[in-house]
Amino acid sequence: MTINFAPKTRLGRFSVGLISAFFLFFILFQLLIASGQRGGETFFDNLWLSIPISLAGICGISAFFTGIIGILKKRERAISIFLSTVIGFFVLWFVLGEILVPH
Repeated sequence: MTINFAPKTRLGRFSVGLISAFFLFFILFQLLIASGQRGGETFFDNLWLSIPISLAGICGISAFFTGIIGILKKRERAISIFLSTVIGFFVLWFVLGEILVPH
């Protein structure tokens, strides 16, 4: 059995691309925070911050589901798919926690 890092299926490549987009949007969000942008009373008070972090969350959750489908249906066994699926799971866990248990 050979261990691959690069995905072989289309779903696998899509999952890795989505988790890469997650990191890019998250870095953009952090750069905006570092440049002096601040949030407001609600989530959408500052669209410069809410749009990148929303897109990052969508990409992370989508990477989880495409990774799961790739692993289960297409028998993808690349390490990068497992990493993107685990990271996507943590993003999903965090988003569900913020929605279900507001603070």
